[in-house]
Amino acid sequence: MAGIHITDIEAAINWWRERAPSPDGLLACAEVRALAEVYGLLVYYRETECAEEGMPVEAKAAWLTWYESTPDAPCIAICSTSQGDALCKGCGRTFDEVQHWPAMTPAEKRVTWRRISIEATAWRFNRYAERAREFKGLDHPQQGQQRP
Repeated sequence: MAGIHITDIEAAINWWRERAPSPDGLLACAEVRALAEVYGLLVYYRETECAEEGMPVEAKAAWLTWYESTPDAPCIAICSTSQGDALCKGCGRTFDEVQHWPAMTPAEKRVTWRRISIEATAWRFNRYAERAREFKGLDHPQQGQQRP
C-alpha cells in the first residue's frame, strides 16, 4: 500500500489552518493537532512518508477531508495511452495508472500526482495547459461573451 508523503500532510495542515483558524492564536483545531502529530513524528524520525494503513484514525480522517478538496484525476482529455503510448503525453500517467485510477486508493493517487508533478513533462504542466485556460477565441467564447 502507498505511503502518504510529508508534503501532503503539510498541505492538509495548512488547508485545515485556513479552514478552521485558531480562535486565540495558540490552540489549533483537532484536525491540525492530529495531522501535526504525524508530521512531527515524520520529521523526528527523518521519514518522508507515513503508511496509509498505520495512520491514526483522526489524522487519516483529516487528511482524507483535505484530499477531497484536491483535483481527482490529472487528465486533460488528451489521452495518448489510448493511442499506444506507455506514458500519456497529456497527463503523464502510465497506461496502468490510467486504467486502474478508479480502483486506486487516495494515497496511491497522490503518489502518482507527486511523480507527475515532479517530472512536469506532461502537457498539463506546459504552456498548453495555460493556453487552454486562457483561450478567448471566437469559436469557443468565454462565459458571458457573445459571438459576433
